[in-house]
Amino acid sequence: MYQMVARLDAGSRMPEHKHSQEQIVHILEGRMRLIVSGVPHELKRGESFYLAENVPHGVETIEDTMVLDTFSPPRDDYLALDQQAAAR
Repeated sequence: MYQMVARLDAGSRMPEHKHSQEQIVHILEGRMRLIVSGVPHELKRGESFYLAENVPHGVETIEDTMVLDTFSPPRDDYLALDQQAAAR
């Protein structure tokens, strides 16, 4: 598994995408709209959402939000970013 905390500014968007990992989205602060296969789900502090592998999803941030994302198995692209940051 791989966990990361992301801070999202109000009004920001992440375009629809998909990946081979399962994902759990958990809202630590704020509010966002998770659009899963075209269906919007509004999530607020304390709520979570499970995404199966290869399910198309995107985000519209309603207010400043902090989210804990858990991926299984880990995402190689995020691991590479962690290694680059550690090397600095």
